This record gives sequence, structure tokens and C-alpha cells, in this order.
Amino acid sequence: MRFPLLSVACAAMLFHSTVRAGAFECLIQPNQIVDVRSRAEGIIAKVHVQRGDSVRAGQMLVELESSAERSAVATAKYRSEMNGRITAAQERVEYSATKAGRASELSKQRFLAQQAHDDAQAEMRVAQADLKDANENRELARLDYQHQVDLLNLRTIKSPFDGVVMDRLLNPGDLTQYGTETKPILKLAQINPLRVEVVLPLEYYRKLSVGMSAEIIPEKLGGRHPARVTVIDRVFDAASGTFGVRLELANPRGVVPGGIRCQVDFPELKAPERRAPGAAY
Repeated sequence: MRFPLLSVACAAMLFHSTVRAGAFECLIQPNQIVDVRSRAEGIIAKVHVQRGDSVRAGQMLVELESSAERSAVATAKYRSEMNGRITAAQERVEYSATKAGRASELSKQRFLAQQAHDDAQAEMRVAQADLKDANENRELARLDYQHQVDLLNLRTIKSPFDGVVMDRLLNPGDLTQYGTETKPILKLAQINPLRVEVVLPLEYYRKLSVGMSAEIIPEKLGGRHPARVTVIDRVFDAASGTFGVRLELANPRGVVPGGIRCQVDFPELKAPERRAPGAAY
């Protein structure tokens, strides 16, 4: 009864060794994993994703309760668009300029006292200063509006890259706090591209180069996926006589998962097959 099972196992091992001949053990990992935290303290109002969801760069992930911040934005926006003081100041400038011009003409004809002429000129300068003050106040209001918008934006969290949600650790109603020591809201992983780590003997150091092509064979998934060398360590492990190499594996459709073992094959390292003397061609 056990013989057929043993035969199947032996055949599988033989097939496995044939496919993997000349390949090196490696590990497929996400390109990066980040803990998503809030930049402000507050109560979580909405979490728009679940564990396992795919996300796009810039996609809304989390919203904090922000009614007070929205009111502040509306108030600042209204204040930045107010033109009453500027309009009134412009009217005073035009009136005072006309009045000063008339006073100058009358003063030249000696129909107006010098004091009245000086008063008209001073009134015009004060009106111009009031207009400048009104414009400066509107610019301050515009900057305050932008500041309030920035504070409101702190109440929303967007995805920094295309990836998948590895875990959701907080939910609506939970309090989120600012700081690296606090509990994250979400954990995201970038799986396009994937990062492949492999450790090689020192004899291959001079044979590899950045940009060299390779083939990745994920464990138990099969298939061959093209990759390229991106990093070759220049600090070796003296104890084991090895060095590390990193490869980049494009994964636009997400068919290859992260966190699994693999085999990496470097076609350019394979020596051409030699034929025995006298062998037929």
C-alpha cells in the first residue's frame, strides 16, 4: 500500500531537483511595509479599507472626526473672500486723490491756504495706507485659510503607494494618537515591485552586475518570473563566505505574493554546454 506513495514522492523529488538545478535559494518580500499612523490625535470616524484590500496611491484610507476643523475652514475661507474693507479703502483713496488734486490747483492760484493743501495731501496718504492695510489683512486671511485647510488635511490619511492592506488594527470610534510608539491604524505592503533577497557564495561576486537578468521560481507556485539585479552587497559575511544580492521582480497584476521562499536562476551565469570529443553534431 505504501509503495505507490513512495514512488510518487520520489518522482516529485526528482522533478523538483531537475527544475531547480543550478538555482539558488531566495526569499520574496514586499518592496516595503509601512505602519499607517495619523499625523494628528483624534477619534477615527471612518476606515475605508479592510484586510486584504488592494489600494492605490492617494486613495483615502482613514478619516478622523473633523467637524471643528471643517467649521474653521469655512470661516477662514469666508474671511479670505471678504472685499468690503478693500472696496471702502479704494473709494477713500480715489476721493482723497481727487481732493488733493483740486487743493493743489487752488493752492497754485493762491485760492487755498497752505494748511488746507497739506491736510488734503495727508488725507490722501492716510487713505493709501488704509488700502495697503486692507490688502495685507486679506493676504493674512488667505494664508490663515490655507493653514486651516492644512490642519483639516491632517484629519485624513491616504495611501502612500499602490499595495495591499496587510492588517487593520484600529476601527471607527478608536482614539488614534501621534507618534511612532503608538498603535498603527493599518499596515500596508507594496507588492509591485517585489523585493527578492538571495545569498550567494563569494565565487559569484565578480560574475554578477547590477541590471543582470534572472528568473524567479516561487515555491509551490511554479512558473518563472523575470527579475533584475538591483543591489550587490559590498560587505561580505566572513564567517559563511557569502554576500547578499537584491533583485527586483515586477508584479503589476499581483500574481506573485510576498513572504514566500523561491529559487533564483541566473541564465547568464550558465556556462555553454561542452560536447565530448567525437560527439555527433
